[in-house]
Amino acid sequence: MWRQHIAKKALRYGVAGTAAACITYGGYAYYQQRTGKPPSVASLYPQSSIHYADPLETPTPPGKRPHAFWTPPKRQEMINDLKGLDRDGADTKTAQEREYDLLVIGGGATGAGCTLDAATRGLKVAMVERDDFASGTSSKSTKLVHGGVRYLQKAIMGLDYEQWKMVREALHERKTFLNIAPYLSNELPILLPVYTWWQLPYFWVGCKMYDLLAGKQGISGSYIMGRSKTLESFPMLRAENLVGSMVYFDGQHNDARMNSALAVTAAAHGAVVANHVEVTSLIKEKDAETGKESVRGAMMRDNETGEEWAVKAKGVINATGPFSDAILKMDDPSMPDIVAPSSGVHLVLPSYFSPKNMGMLDPATTDGRVVFFLPWEGGVVAGTTDTLCQVEANPKPTEKEIEWILSEIRRFLSPDVKIRRGDVLAAWSGIRPLVRDPKATNTKDLVRNHMIHMSDSGLITIAGGKWTTYREMAKETVDKAIDAFTLSPSRDCQTESVRLIGSHAWSDTMFIKLVQNFGVDLEVAKHLSHNYGDRAWAVCALGDHKAAQFP
Repeated sequence: MWRQHIAKKALRYGVAGTAAACITYGGYAYYQQRTGKPPSVASLYPQSSIHYADPLETPTPPGKRPHAFWTPPKRQEMINDLKGLDRDGADTKTAQEREYDLLVIGGGATGAGCTLDAATRGLKVAMVERDDFASGTSSKSTKLVHGGVRYLQKAIMGLDYEQWKMVREALHERKTFLNIAPYLSNELPILLPVYTWWQLPYFWVGCKMYDLLAGKQGISGSYIMGRSKTLESFPMLRAENLVGSMVYFDGQHNDARMNSALAVTAAAHGAVVANHVEVTSLIKEKDAETGKESVRGAMMRDNETGEEWAVKAKGVINATGPFSDAILKMDDPSMPDIVAPSSGVHLVLPSYFSPKNMGMLDPATTDGRVVFFLPWEGGVVAGTTDTLCQVEANPKPTEKEIEWILSEIRRFLSPDVKIRRGDVLAAWSGIRPLVRDPKATNTKDLVRNHMIHMSDSGLITIAGGKWTTYREMAKETVDKAIDAFTLSPSRDCQTESVRLIGSHAWSDTMFIKLVQNFGVDLEVAKHLSHNYGDRAWAVCALGDHKAAQFP
């Protein structure tokens, strides 16, 4: 009796929701038909508004061999610049020339994003990273560029406008992401398996709302697949009681390469970027009139040589992710911790566990979280967990976390597909820097998105957020710095249209020319093309290719 009542209720709401969504989506489709299709990437970003990191005097058509490449400065040249010297080591700069507008601490996604934003506005900016670019959380993500379907569900179910706004912002940034780094990012269909009939209209309504919320910034639209088509597309799936599936689209990217491209592109626009340089303390100066101390730079150490020196700047940005508290305590030792670290573990499995061009999302795990199962770089990435942890430089996944992910995967794969502990090729743990606002009344509450905090001495800290929204976070942070430190940029924010290094002469079919010109293996050519963009020409040219023309 109770089950019949629930089924009738689910059917009534499911049909009503589906009808409402059909009317809404139908109206939207009719509007598209009458007014023309939504703008393409090219029309959203006209060629006249696209800026490349290294414009050439002779334009290079996409897919053609570039005429020349801009060469990044050597690390020692960057170190000389940080020391206030000329790049060749000569000491000719004045005190004013030695000072930067902004010093960014941290070379992850947020720090590199802030540096690129400031550099493209015409500001004099330097960025230092204690380890290597993307060595921390920024290279340990789920590799998705997404608005977050589960955040949209929470926004609707909880009538939460902040969650709704966060998803809408992320969907806008997803489109920008795919445009400015076309060789490092791509669309990816993600399958939601359905094992209960009433979930199909429920997921359909949710995915169509996800599409509609993206508006003109949308990518490919979601669609339903029946049982047979689902098993044809994803044969590893458990067939028992399968009703069908819902497929929606999100973005995917190579996070470590993306981070590196941001740093190199910033250098191409005039920024000074250096890895393995650690900030050991902050430099403060006291105002003669007010007696107030302000942060005006930092003492730093080259971790490769042990040499130390001072760097002066009008403003300092702390973009160190989970290590934000360490820099904040250099400014004020009494500052309470703002980071609530959470560990996210991912596994890499062999490619035969998933189709090459389709991922999967398990929306209902045993503890209420979601698990992604995505093809990536010749393997399959599975994860993630969400466990409170301690902040450490090199976090490692525990066996308990690995076994939990494997057990969840086994639930939705066919019994014929046996996943063993020995199938795990690699595993990593990344620390999410969830943050508390120190100025909030209730400091126990975590900030939903990201937080920009300015201390009494002028140290700006940007923390929280996610990979997809790094550009918007950087824009807001640099806007705050310009206002706080009375800086004079030569132009407004440009990063929505600045394509990253490697995008200039890249095209989807560029790998064919690499095979023809260098005789490299097809899979190698594709790998180089999608990791280095047009720089793959330079990578291939490093090898010995005598008489290597193809065929």
